[in-house]
Amino acid sequence: MENGLENNTIYLTEMTDGFLMDIHGYASNEEVCKYQPWGPNSIEDTKTYLKEVLADVMKDKRTRYVFAVVEKTSNKMIGAGELFHVDYANKNGEMGYIIHPNFWGNGIATQVAHLLLDFGFKELKLNRISATCDVRNIASEKVLKKVGMIQEGLLRENILLKDGWRDSFLYSNLSRDRMTK
Repeated sequence: MENGLENNTIYLTEMTDGFLMDIHGYASNEEVCKYQPWGPNSIEDTKTYLKEVLADVMKDKRTRYVFAVVEKTSNKMIGAGELFHVDYANKNGEMGYIIHPNFWGNGIATQVAHLLLDFGFKELKLNRISATCDVRNIASEKVLKKVGMIQEGLLRENILLKDGWRDSFLYSNLSRDRMTK
């Protein structure tokens, strides 16, 4: 796999049209979208999302990298990992991940986060990668802590969800933080 975007369990690869129904399998699930400002997706929503992702791949100066998470044993797409808002001048970006609920609790999100951090620091030469999570999303916060990200603070009412304003924890990692691990 190019750029070392793999481990013994999963690999990350560029999205293709062939992943449409796999994406829709989790993006249409209410539980998956619980802490997100989008979803649950209609098939048209998912098609629009995939079209945007595929357009990003074609840009000369990419500021968004969305990867399909593929389980090696089944060769099935089980989620997505993303580096976005990549700012090359300031050498920073943001990270996110989403996993199909059938694979929750198996450490997949943690593995994806490690691979995204390695990609951002080693391949994109970023200095800082941040991530946010809903304060109620205990599982996602655990992932951020497990990969060594440091909590920087609380963003109050920064995202509007269907059930009201969301407060988010802000975490980050610096390239030097990864080198000491």
